[in-house]
Amino acid sequence: YPEAARLMALSGAELLLYPTAIGWDPGDETAERERQREAWLTVQRGHAVANGLPVLSCNRIGFEAAPRADDHGIQFWGSSFVCGPQGEWLARAGDSAETLICNVDLQRSEQVRRIWPFLRDRRIDAYADLLRRFID
Repeated sequence: YPEAARLMALSGAELLLYPTAIGWDPGDETAERERQREAWLTVQRGHAVANGLPVLSCNRIGFEAAPRADDHGIQFWGSSFVCGPQGEWLARAGDSAETLICNVDLQRSEQVRRIWPFLRDRRIDAYADLLRRFID
């Protein structure tokens, strides 16, 4: 959720860490699986860009059977990664167990925020409706 990432950035976070357990239904077609995974990667990287912070996202791997016989269970897709404050890839894992080791330059966030000032230039006066569940 972008609001949570923004609140963490405004509270002084130096990076955003997302431990996740996301995957697809094994019955999904290959194209749908790829759309889901790419959407997840895009959203996570968007948090980096919108807040000028590195994002570290780790995702579970493997299969978990469902408790009901009419459910396919879930195949976790892995794809853990580290990206910089402009969403650039710093390290990426595949769909198997891996350990990523990556240097993250925390001072670069300040440089990025100066040239790309999303936090500074936001129009908080226009955001009151974000506190409502729906806008009628």
